[in-house]
Amino acid sequence: MRLELFDLIDDSVKLLELNNPSYQYVEGAIKGCFEHLLEDYMDYVVGFSSRIKSIGSLKEKMIRNKYYLQFSTGEEVLNFLPDLIGLTVECRFISDENRIYQAIRHHFSFVEDQEYAQCMLYPDLCLNLAMPQPQLQRNGFTIYRIDGYYLFNGRKVNFELQIKSMVHSFWSEIEHQVVYKNTQYVMFDSFMKDILASIRDNLDVVDHQLEIVYTQILNQNKDKDIGMSERGFKMFMAKSISDLYAIKMIESIGFTTDFKKCSAVLSQYIYIKDFVQSDQPQQKMVEYFEHFNLLKISDLDFTEPITLEKEFIHYDPFCDVLGRYWQSIINIDFEWHVFFVMLFAIQPGNNIQDFTMFVEVLKSLIVNRFWYEKKFTALGNVSAQTIRDDLLRCVAEAMVEVGKVEIIHEDRLLQIMELFHEEIDRLDEMLESLEEYQLQRKDILTHLKHKICALFY
Repeated sequence: MRLELFDLIDDSVKLLELNNPSYQYVEGAIKGCFEHLLEDYMDYVVGFSSRIKSIGSLKEKMIRNKYYLQFSTGEEVLNFLPDLIGLTVECRFISDENRIYQAIRHHFSFVEDQEYAQCMLYPDLCLNLAMPQPQLQRNGFTIYRIDGYYLFNGRKVNFELQIKSMVHSFWSEIEHQVVYKNTQYVMFDSFMKDILASIRDNLDVVDHQLEIVYTQILNQNKDKDIGMSERGFKMFMAKSISDLYAIKMIESIGFTTDFKKCSAVLSQYIYIKDFVQSDQPQQKMVEYFEHFNLLKISDLDFTEPITLEKEFIHYDPFCDVLGRYWQSIINIDFEWHVFFVMLFAIQPGNNIQDFTMFVEVLKSLIVNRFWYEKKFTALGNVSAQTIRDDLLRCVAEAMVEVGKVEIIHEDRLLQIMELFHEEIDRLDEMLESLEEYQLQRKDILTHLKHKICALFY
């Protein structure tokens, strides 16, 4: 004896085939409406795609959702089916999805006592804009999916509108072909969910990186510039570091703090170290793309102590004072600990090499070597070097006295640099001998240190 559910399926399939010409008309009408509604947003839209529910998909959905327990005729099934027709608006980036959604909402108004909003330009077109967006899918990810209907010859023909970025469209296809059509994955369900979630997170990173590249290309076209600009590189690095920090802090200790200014410092450091001195800066950019993608899926523990391969010693007085201080508190002061965890994570060398390089680059941001080496030379080379080293040591000691991670923020480094240059120019004009400096040394150093510390209080 044949089960009644198969009779219902056959009835639904026959009705679907019979009404197919009408559905094709409605499909084209809906697509045309949205193309017109979004004509001012075509800079964000990649394209439109539509389809009518296939026979195989209809059968599968009727069984999966147990329509045979709710309906007795094929007509009832097709009238209820929310995605009888499907329309997808594909945009470039994830951030564009909400922009497109808001643009669509602008063309609809709610009619009193009705659940669906009506299009002001096309009254036969209605959307359920009361549905919260984006929707949460069974897989745990979100999607902009809106139910709608189109009035055709006095009857409602249901359709589903989806708004997807290129990355989300790609993921939907992968998920459909690899996961849902492969029943063997069920036995690895928990493991596969973790793997797929990791892949999906990486696609979000790819989307963000593509958006940065796209924006950079637009800016280059506007400025008629060729290649990655200084500003573009720094913005990319700072945003990538900040995003990585936020993710790994949550994973490691369950909360996060503001790391934007420290991210900017690390970005400036990488720019000086790897971009300015590189013959192939674009290649460096690609390498950092790959490195940050790897870090996203790697462990980064902020609770573990940092170890340097050896004791820090430097010939330069500024670097020596500041470096020794950081080594002494690197596992005591949590702000500094977090900063150096991030520094060592994004740099490929061993810790002491990265540590040393960072101290040296930081000094270069405060003191222009070529400018400074010309100061006090009228007093003789030995005397000049003695005074220069003394003043540099004083600057480092003042920064150590402040102690806060704020001392390396870009705006603060600029203030220290300007103050230091002003004081050095004044002393260069004033001092006539090493003996005169030694007589006034205590007052000069106290004054310099006080002015630097005063910047932070």
